[in-house]
Amino acid sequence: MQLGLIGYYSDFVVYPLVIALLAVTGLIEAGEESAPDWMGTVIACLGLWTLTEYVLHRFVLHHIPYIRDLHDRHHVEERSSVGTPTWLSLGVHALVAFFPVWMVSDFATASAASCGLMLGYLWYISIHHMIHHWHPTHPSYLYTLKRRHAVHHHVDETANFGVTSAVWDRVFGTARL
Repeated sequence: MQLGLIGYYSDFVVYPLVIALLAVTGLIEAGEESAPDWMGTVIACLGLWTLTEYVLHRFVLHHIPYIRDLHDRHHVEERSSVGTPTWLSLGVHALVAFFPVWMVSDFATASAASCGLMLGYLWYISIHHMIHHWHPTHPSYLYTLKRRHAVHHHVDETANFGVTSAVWDRVFGTARL
């Protein structure tokens, strides 16, 4: 969706606040003894985010009608403020991750899973913003990601679906340099 500047940049403020709030309350709920397990869940879900990012980009953003049209617009207008409104992405996180995990486990586990997934999402939107708006130095990590993403945008949109990592593109045979 086309977002105003406040809508576009609100993720960069709201997500860190929500993640911090969930982390504090989740760690309090987990207690000192379970804090390492809580952190392990965060790290596992952060890793899970990389697969989620790949699947969403490859199968949802490029194949689901209406969503595909919005994403195609992003391919044409790379620097415009096209994105997902914060209320919608947070709602999806709540409905797909936080509440289902809480229903089958406990608040501490749900907060850890949500923190990991939301940290991954925040990393994704941050990297995606930087590779479209910044000019990274050669041969930095960000430059490598920008180059991979440019191939996806301008050479072969059936390749390089991972924005923050090439791992799943390599696993599923969609990596292209």
